[in-house]
Amino acid sequence: MRAVLGLIAGIVAGIIIPPSTNQNTATGTVILIGIIFYIVSYGVAKGIAKNIPQTMRRKLATNGIFPFIFLLLMFMIIVYTGLHQKIAG
Repeated sequence: MRAVLGLIAGIVAGIIIPPSTNQNTATGTVILIGIIFYIVSYGVAKGIAKNIPQTMRRKLATNGIFPFIFLLLMFMIIVYTGLHQKIAG
């Protein structure tokens, strides 16, 4: 679930960032989008894991964070490059 939300967050970030922004603004935008989608994923995971023991529920915050970050960055780069590349001709 977090991997899919990371993919969606990467697509959204790639579409939202215009090519004329500076690096600091783009970095802040990506971090903000990542935090928002991760909070959404935490809420969904908490709803799914209602009947799980308390010791297992504590792992919800960190479980799946690396696939989320990797897919966010990968799909942001792919979408941004695909939308804003200049075709040589």
